[in-house]
Amino acid sequence: MSWFKRKEKGIQTSTEEKKDTPKGLWYKSPTGKIVDAKELEQNFYVSPEDGYHVRIGSNEYFKILFDDNKFKEFDIKLESKDPLKFEDTKKYPDRLKAAQEKTKLTDAVRTAVGKSKGNDLVVACMDFTFIGGSMGSVVGEKIARAAQYALKKKLPFMIISKSGGARMQEAALSLMQLAKTSVMLAQLADAGIPYISLATDPTTGGTTASFAMLGDINIAEPGALIGFAGPRVVRDTTGQDLPEDFQTSEFLLEHGFLDFITHRRDLKDKVNLYIDLITNQPLRA
Repeated sequence: MSWFKRKEKGIQTSTEEKKDTPKGLWYKSPTGKIVDAKELEQNFYVSPEDGYHVRIGSNEYFKILFDDNKFKEFDIKLESKDPLKFEDTKKYPDRLKAAQEKTKLTDAVRTAVGKSKGNDLVVACMDFTFIGGSMGSVVGEKIARAAQYALKKKLPFMIISKSGGARMQEAALSLMQLAKTSVMLAQLADAGIPYISLATDPTTGGTTASFAMLGDINIAEPGALIGFAGPRVVRDTTGQDLPEDFQTSEFLLEHGFLDFITHRRDLKDKVNLYIDLITNQPLRA
């Protein structure tokens, strides 16, 4: 647009001086709702108009669950190795390094202990931004160590799942984590220590086939994708047409795979209500 036409329209700023809106000020939900980023954060990263639960990571979940965001993190420096010398489009160590630089995480799960409404709680939270939340040997080891700590201290244990499944770069070593984590959860059950599983979007693959569905209480966020394999694989395997929403948390609740679905703002209250009931404690306000 030439300058004289810009002046006719009341535009006084030259094209060279025009500034774009900074990125990250707004969020657009899948239903097209526009939300101010600050408002979204204050609403627990849930779109207030349509209730869409935006994917968040361990930083946000720890802030939601732990009192005053105070906690002690475990095994911060534990990192994956490359015993198989795996290489696809890039070498596995290079992929790990790129993910670490991008996310500022060492792997796809963080584990910590802290107070939640006054209750001691051990939490393992997965991060989908780290190689799709894939479950490798470090993920299994950190979850097993956190469960072992909960067992030793007799503290409630919670896993927040958000995963694309097993990490192909570790092949059978990744699949071994299903057994490792399941054994530790069985030990918690034998000791009468409550284990709470929260499935978030997405919870798939080996994660669903192991710890995500082994909770004493299994809960999920609204609209979360939860399943073992993708819809096309399931359809081809069973040879049947399946309902469009058969892998949503609402469908799974209706068919008995979940105990309840909770809005993220109620998560802390619901988790601690269960802990108080199961440990026979007075209900907290």
